[in-house]
Amino acid sequence: MATGGSEFTMAAELERVEKKIPILFEREDVFYSKIEKRPGEVVSEISMRMPLEIHPSAVVSQFSSNGGDLGTGDMPDYDKAEINTIELEIALQWTSRRKYATDSARKAVLNTFRRDLASAMQEFRRANNSLCMTAGNGVLGVITTVVNVGGAGGFDTYTLTTDGFGAKLVRMKQPLNIWDPTLTTLRNPATLAGQVKVSYVDIPNKTIQVTNSPGNVQAGDLLVLGGTPMQSAPPTSLLGIPYHANNSSVGTWLSFNRATTPEIRANRVQAGGALALTMPRLAINKIGDRLGKNKRSKKLSACMHPCQKAAYEELGFEASIINKEAKEQGLDLYFDDNMRMAGAPVYDDYSWDKTRIDFVDYEIWGRAEFYTPGWYKDDNGLKYFVLRGGSGGVATSNLAYITCAWNLYPNNPAGISYIDTLTVEAGY
Repeated sequence: MATGGSEFTMAAELERVEKKIPILFEREDVFYSKIEKRPGEVVSEISMRMPLEIHPSAVVSQFSSNGGDLGTGDMPDYDKAEINTIELEIALQWTSRRKYATDSARKAVLNTFRRDLASAMQEFRRANNSLCMTAGNGVLGVITTVVNVGGAGGFDTYTLTTDGFGAKLVRMKQPLNIWDPTLTTLRNPATLAGQVKVSYVDIPNKTIQVTNSPGNVQAGDLLVLGGTPMQSAPPTSLLGIPYHANNSSVGTWLSFNRATTPEIRANRVQAGGALALTMPRLAINKIGDRLGKNKRSKKLSACMHPCQKAAYEELGFEASIINKEAKEQGLDLYFDDNMRMAGAPVYDDYSWDKTRIDFVDYEIWGRAEFYTPGWYKDDNGLKYFVLRGGSGGVATSNLAYITCAWNLYPNNPAGISYIDTLTVEAGY
């Protein structure tokens, strides 16, 4: 220490703490917020029925009025789709000291306890939005490579470069189950304590780390939403966009056999490469082929990750001519956000699959709701719960939960169209 140095006066110096706390991550819920505004159907534990007119009467033929046989007739066929709800929660836990530490302006620049409770609902909405991007199985990521396998109690580092989400749907501190690629073999023990927990997320490099690794994880395995209901084969979760916006002839859709009921399949344009101008028009016209011009929605939105919006913008660059006026002008070679794709307004969402563009008519989408998002309360109306210590006495630690039960559905899959297998723009 220097003689007479400033280190001898530090005890008397004032400390400055910035009052504004920046958030170093996103909590977007773009799609979920739109679905939440749609009228919800209140349902019970029993699956909700959705009547559909599947086939027309269509007994049309020529006849002879000169004593001819008119034949017999028929009527339209009706069937029903069935959908039930899934229960979701976000759990909060804090110690009494954490609460006391910032409960006064004399102690802290803000009350973090109140802030944390307010942000919990935002985080829960973000989680619901992420599940809307999944195919009904709760898969939040696909493991491309596994390194640093630490065995039981250790940690793994995973790269997630297989699909169009990377590490976007995975959250820091999130408990996860790990399944094999066929969703038939659970890698981790089938208990809450056996789940892995995310301890590191690097979204740009599509890399995560997890603790409590079971040590048997392989490339191609799937990261699935946490919870004991997701530990039974096959795991089932919120029926998101890829479940409904699907033209597969394999499997089922809301109890319908996809192989024998083509009417319930969505419309698909398989890109197999970069976006081309013919694709959006084709996707929309496929809806018209199914429903007719009068029934085809005029309210379609083109929903996509900004990387596909950038690809569309680049197509516009190729067709643009810049006319310089005879005056001083600022330079902006990019288009603004008022984009339309084959007449459909473009909406970008950073949670969207980077390899897809979905044409969404929000009028045909709805939600079945068993109970709305809110604080879980016991029979006495309490929403904060005290933990117990090892002695059986009260511990200075508390729990709270936000819960909901709902599911997503369209009432007319023929009105859905999408482009998939698109090339992801470099750098994304």
